[in-house]
Amino acid sequence: MERIQSILARKSVRSFTGEAVSRQDVEMIIRAGMAAPSAMNSQPWCFIAIDDRAIMDALADTLPYAKMLKTAGAAIVVCGDLSRALPGVMKDFWLQDCAAVTENILLAVEALGLGAVWTGVVPNPAPMKVVTDMFGLDASIVPFCVIPIGHPAGNTPAKDKFDADKIHWNKW
Repeated sequence: MERIQSILARKSVRSFTGEAVSRQDVEMIIRAGMAAPSAMNSQPWCFIAIDDRAIMDALADTLPYAKMLKTAGAAIVVCGDLSRALPGVMKDFWLQDCAAVTENILLAVEALGLGAVWTGVVPNPAPMKVVTDMFGLDASIVPFCVIPIGHPAGNTPAKDKFDADKIHWNKW
């Protein structure tokens, strides 16, 4: 039940104290991300772990929905590695795989008592270009999202998003 409570407590945190997040915690968070399922175990993901204040500030200055990077203690860029994507009609499963990784990362952040928010990059061309250019990504690496992580400034309550009307039992 404790694990379910941790999932239900997950929330998007957009305000941080500025305190650093340890590399050990970032590695643990990414390890949890990598435990996600992927289509045919292709694991088409890679990560840019950021703890350099200048890089986070530069991203905050250029990504319109990631201004909270100014006070985050670290960040993770989740990327899709298209060289590991499945062939043919299954090629776009990398998007689902990266979404699963991202959710695992957000749950790990919550479990560690930290805060984070998923800021989307793909499929928006402008932020994709910002991240690609800033990190010199080659064409096979696609930035999926940027996750600012930090010590929450204040108490952001979780939202109860349960809606029984969205459940259809055995028929539509």
